[in-house]
Amino acid sequence: MRKTPLTAIGAEMLRTELHQLKTVERPRVILALQEARAHGDLSENAEYDAAKERQSFIEGRILELESKLGNAQIIEPAHLDADGRCVFGATVDLEDMSSGEKVTYQLVGEDEADIKRGKISITSPIGRALIGKESGDVAEVQAPGGVRSYEVLDVRYV
Repeated sequence: MRKTPLTAIGAEMLRTELHQLKTVERPRVILALQEARAHGDLSENAEYDAAKERQSFIEGRILELESKLGNAQIIEPAHLDADGRCVFGATVDLEDMSSGEKVTYQLVGEDEADIKRGKISITSPIGRALIGKESGDVAEVQAPGGVRSYEVLDVRYV
């Protein structure tokens, strides 16, 4: 099985979610199932059906998180030596060449991506366009509104 790249912060976020699911959500849904069973006929019991559906989701997410963490390759951006290239974990300063707007993104895995916090997935269109670029390069990104060009101003490993 292939390794899943994660930053140390991203791995900790997944561990926290896994702990929450196992210690809080799983016992809560088991209790909800017990209460729903106590109401009698399960064939027409909407509470029971909802609790079973929630249990299925929780168990699936637990398996997914355990698999991702088990196959995780933790990458510490501060220890990277990529000669100024955009790689997983790098923080990149960009300038939109049409609007002049400057943005800063960190390239992370899909589970860590959060555009509001400046973290974009390496599998997103802009993330794929940035991989391997250096300061001064131009990344062409296919966006829904057409091709957008971004100049790489700086690449940092923090």
